[in-house]
Amino acid sequence: MFVELRGTIMSKLSEAYEKWLSIQPLSEQDRRRLDRKFMLDFNYNSNHIEGNTLTYGQTEVLLLMGEVIGSAKMKDLEDMKAHNLCLALMKEEAVTADHLSESFVKRLHQVMLREDYTVYRELPGGRQTSYVVHAGTYKTRPNSVITPTGERFEYASPEETPSLMYDLIEWYNREETAGILTPVELAALFHYRYIRIHPFEDGNGRIARLLVNFILLRHNYPMVVVLSRKKRSYLTALGQADINVGIIPSDGAHATIEQIPSFVNYMTDLMISDINQDIAFLSADPTTTWWYNGETIKFRSPRTVALLSYLQQNPKATIAELSSVLEINKSAVQKQLSTLESKGYITKDPDSKAWRIIAVPTTK
Repeated sequence: MFVELRGTIMSKLSEAYEKWLSIQPLSEQDRRRLDRKFMLDFNYNSNHIEGNTLTYGQTEVLLLMGEVIGSAKMKDLEDMKAHNLCLALMKEEAVTADHLSESFVKRLHQVMLREDYTVYRELPGGRQTSYVVHAGTYKTRPNSVITPTGERFEYASPEETPSLMYDLIEWYNREETAGILTPVELAALFHYRYIRIHPFEDGNGRIARLLVNFILLRHNYPMVVVLSRKKRSYLTALGQADINVGIIPSDGAHATIEQIPSFVNYMTDLMISDINQDIAFLSADPTTTWWYNGETIKFRSPRTVALLSYLQQNPKATIAELSSVLEINKSAVQKQLSTLESKGYITKDPDSKAWRIIAVPTTK
């Protein structure tokens, strides 16, 4: 059954990947456009899945302009900037290193967390406890998660983590050389095994998704984004794999591809979807199509695109100015601005009163 299912989904992936290869090599301009889109989508979503409260607009302004708009938690801002540094570090390592190493995984974690910090918890009865989260160092205390059914699901113990991580990295490098698994299968199985170890006290999900893209990039596949708004399907696929593999952490850390078809299918569908979206982004009609957080936006009126384009060049344009340029009345301009702002496509800096265009144009 697994072999038959694997053949079907891999056939669909091969078809999508052939389409991707058919448009290679990309022009430098198209590559920059895709890199910018991916950078925003990946940083925002991978952090948002873990509870970061920055909006997509705040993320874009922070990472592209180095500015902060609206109110935001300092930790969320620093986490987002550090995650973007990790993305750059991962991409460089993927194309320059001849293998994956534990030292690189730890270095990614060190850059992401920046420094050790203390977490305080209030226990039942009002008693407080605390523990230190270590940056770039494997966990020193057990970690677990509460499942949707209310049960505690344990990850690998601190004592077994070093040997399991050694096994994971050694296995990955052997499998990459052997070439039996496809890059997507290899990335899916690595992600699953890594998550079952949960080697660090914080940041494991973000590191796992960075390393998935490390693997894909090494094999000339486009990188993928797990969208925060589709987090449920991501976690469901992992949960179904857990049921097949069982609750023993070391079993999870040595799971086989046959044991996790739900997660392999999820990753394959994600890759197919992202390839198709990237191709659609590059071939879209720039007069009507923009991009925002994992989706293409098709505007029905060319005046909306004209409005966005004008605001890009004139961020402090007044309602009267926009009315004159677009040749529509002021109330219509105000209505368009309100609609675009409510959807997150634009935002207004409360201090400078300048408009920020958050949606990404597909213009070449």
